[in-house]
Amino acid sequence: MTNTDAHYDCIVIGGGPAGATAATVLAQHGRCVTILERDVFPRYHIGESLMPYTWFTFQRLGVLDWFEQAACPKKYSVQFVSTTGRVSQPFYFFETIKHPCSLTWQVLRSDFDRMLLDNARAKGVEVRQGATVREVLMDGDRAVGVRADSAASGSMTLCADAIIDASGRDTLLASKLGWKRRDPELRQIAIFTYYRGATRDPGLDEGATTIAYLPEKGWFWYIPLPDGLVSVGVVAEANYLYRDTRDPEAVFAREADDCIWIADHLRAGSRVEPVRVTGEFSYRADAIGGNGFCLAGDAFSFLDPVFSTGVFMALKSGEMAADAVHRGLDAGVVTAATFTAYERDMCRALDQFRQLVLSFYDQAFSFRDFIRAHPDLQPQLVDALVGNVFTDLGPLFAALREFSPQASSAEFGQLAGSGS
Repeated sequence: MTNTDAHYDCIVIGGGPAGATAATVLAQHGRCVTILERDVFPRYHIGESLMPYTWFTFQRLGVLDWFEQAACPKKYSVQFVSTTGRVSQPFYFFETIKHPCSLTWQVLRSDFDRMLLDNARAKGVEVRQGATVREVLMDGDRAVGVRADSAASGSMTLCADAIIDASGRDTLLASKLGWKRRDPELRQIAIFTYYRGATRDPGLDEGATTIAYLPEKGWFWYIPLPDGLVSVGVVAEANYLYRDTRDPEAVFAREADDCIWIADHLRAGSRVEPVRVTGEFSYRADAIGGNGFCLAGDAFSFLDPVFSTGVFMALKSGEMAADAVHRGLDAGVVTAATFTAYERDMCRALDQFRQLVLSFYDQAFSFRDFIRAHPDLQPQLVDALVGNVFTDLGPLFAALREFSPQASSAEFGQLAGSGS
């Protein structure tokens, strides 16, 4: 069976945070939108820790009430643990941010992503789950529709005035067009799993994200989740993690045993999920859009997870892509030029986050020492760490480049190697 009679203002490929946000915003603009999502939600996904500035997107989408109802652990802070097990004073967001966004949350992505998709449907988006996009249809250099397969509807050919690729790490269009570039300076991998009953810190720190350092700038994340779960993973370069075995369970056990704080906190719990591996996180596409289409979320770029930027950037890019498409539709045609401002703003934000990440992995760098040397820049550093990166933080990053040579002044595009 082939369906060829459907036409939309916009087709969104993928129903994760970027796709659900983009579709919802377009529906709020009064547009006719469909989401084609390969999986049937709920489905597993990593990336459970939210940044404070996600609050503003949640407000726009109308979903803030869900977090209380879902009993998500409240995240008031981030804390850092040295290789000797010494815990830093937690970085409490409310000490510098006098706004409700200073409280954020830790989420089970299966529940969180389903909520965003349900919200899109409630706002008027047509949602098709179990629908796999096989091809983006082109008329010359213009995207005009998609060909998809669905267990419910068979083969479908759907047409639209605009396509938003929010296909995540599948990077549907970036891979097809040869745009995807690995970051040559960020080649870490993650090995991670889940525990139930592991120790949580008391009081306000119960929901804190903890980053526990390893030698050579590797690190563990420790994220308390709903229902007594903890997400825990180790991130480092592959040659460090695989130095004596490539077995993920053995690597995870070795590193957890060697990290004093992690070993102590896991001791009371039991592992309830397999050990998973995700390789070489960081990449970016050469461009964010073309005639009739654009990329959003991980379909455009993903950065190392140390500052929990993934969901935040997915949400913001979904908003920005939707607003750009809406403007293009109002103008009568969606072209590559429609996305000029979106690309500029997204790349600037990513470049600013990237310099923070490069500084973090510089073995000679310390944020504490940096602030001692530049106390006047602490407010800008706080802005960067909580997600206020869609503004000019030039003085901060100029100082970072002087303080940490690894925080390169070159833009990503100048550093990227050949396509993946």
